[in-house]
Amino acid sequence: MTLRERIEAFSELGEILRSSLDGMNEKYSVTLANLINSQHLKNPWFTPENVRLAVKAIADELTFDNLTTWTNSYPALDSVINPLNIGVIMAGNIPLVGFHDFISVLISGNNILAKTSTKDAELIVFIADLLCSINPKFEKSVSFTDTILSGFDAVIASGSDNTSRYFEYYFGKHPSIIRKNRNSIAIIEGNEQSAELEALGTDIFSYFGMGCRNVSKIYIPENHNFETMISNWSLFSDIISHNKYANNYDFNKAVYLVNRENFIDTGYMLLKKNSALSSPVAVLYYEHYNSPDYVTQQIEIMKDRIQCVVGRSHIPFGNSQLPRLWDYADGIDTIEFLLKKYITGIS
Repeated sequence: MTLRERIEAFSELGEILRSSLDGMNEKYSVTLANLINSQHLKNPWFTPENVRLAVKAIADELTFDNLTTWTNSYPALDSVINPLNIGVIMAGNIPLVGFHDFISVLISGNNILAKTSTKDAELIVFIADLLCSINPKFEKSVSFTDTILSGFDAVIASGSDNTSRYFEYYFGKHPSIIRKNRNSIAIIEGNEQSAELEALGTDIFSYFGMGCRNVSKIYIPENHNFETMISNWSLFSDIISHNKYANNYDFNKAVYLVNRENFIDTGYMLLKKNSALSSPVAVLYYEHYNSPDYVTQQIEIMKDRIQCVVGRSHIPFGNSQLPRLWDYADGIDTIEFLLKKYITGIS
């Protein structure tokens, strides 16, 4: 299969997903809608709103122009290769979180052997089946397993700091990308407009804050007015009606009260002053700064644990969960990894 064929297939995949989300595709709209609306029965965190958000983010990115722009950065993609088997272990913290690895392996002309998370198995399988129906040549390149990975030439594994040690033990001798916990931060300058602060709420609350690209901590100027900021997040207050999220909110609030710790209670989220990066579900950490240089220093210190930086001079507010095809997790270029000659055997 040529690169052009692969691009066209993924471009058509995007068109089908977009039309199906809009209810305009007679063949797939009902199937996709049912799939979106049923995921919470298997994973309570996967609400229809969050699943739709994930599918739409992927669908909007899969255009012929975007795919061409992305792949044009890698001339070797036009080369004839001997496809190898790339094992991909997918996380399950947010819907379709493994899609970028999925497309990276296939767009590079390799075969994917995917081990899905039990928390997020149906969505990626549906998309794979759809891709194979668009171009049946992909059928030989896509397979899934629910057992231990075997027969692979390289591995891409995503998980927590704990699971990464397991991945290192089993896959460390193979060419591999092994991802650990990462979190994202936002920098508040103090003079943001209401629209910017509302958009920041999307970065914080989408997917209940469980994605590595969700903002888990904000840096704010000394004496910043929290009331103005919080008032712009009121449209997200319904998040507290979700049972599992509310349980986390109640638990963390109880812990802070028992320990006599200071916090700000919005009624649907807790703001806690903390120098740490990763906050619990329903909690947003904050830290004051006197100089932008301090934040720059903190980013440099924690660069191996930060996924995204949101702010006026960084990723625009509201865009943390809208990565482009060329935005790579942990800053590791997946395509470049897959194109190394000792892995893929480019002739």
